[in-house]
Amino acid sequence: MKKIIALAVVLVLTLGVFSACAAQNKVEEVKENDETITSDSEENIVSESEENIASDFEIMIDPNDYPKPSDEEIKQMLTEVQYIVTQEDGTEYSFSHEYDKNYEPGIYVDIVTGEPLFASEDKYDSGTGWPSFTKSIEKEVIIYEDERSYEIAWGEVRSRAGDSHLGHIFGDGPKDRGGRRYCINGAALEFIHKDDMEAKGYGYLLSVAK
Repeated sequence: MKKIIALAVVLVLTLGVFSACAAQNKVEEVKENDETITSDSEENIVSESEENIASDFEIMIDPNDYPKPSDEEIKQMLTEVQYIVTQEDGTEYSFSHEYDKNYEPGIYVDIVTGEPLFASEDKYDSGTGWPSFTKSIEKEVIIYEDERSYEIAWGEVRSRAGDSHLGHIFGDGPKDRGGRRYCINGAALEFIHKDDMEAKGYGYLLSVAK
């Protein structure tokens, strides 16, 4: 009788151990699944955050924010040289404009509309006597003489919103920076110093004002 009772106790204990192990395995499976879900969720959140951060830093210049004034208003706001250069396709004398030697941090905007065109980080000394840049802040802010001008780096360049004559593009720029030289009349530009950009509504471009 005692042997039967002992066997029954052993059987009960064995079943208990098996049940406990099965329950533990189930718990571990659930934990693994939870960790997988959590890990995937975290990765998705990080991915979405990175995308949002990337989009936050994407530069988008809206031409509608920089409407062109009437010709009468333009005549009143510009000097004679600025008007001849921007509205009559003129060219200033080389080495005649202060912007040729300006290397302060900031951006250069269309003197007529204020549309941002070039950044100080892309300006270099070409030795020609005109402010020179390797590229515009956005390709779209510049209008080229024809569609081939950008590719062959030769031709007139104008501003998008104001249709101001700016200068010309050449293919003799620094090779390590794209090989283009935007040869621009200083009279067609207004320089906005980095310290003044926020107050003048250009804070969204501070990342290029180096």
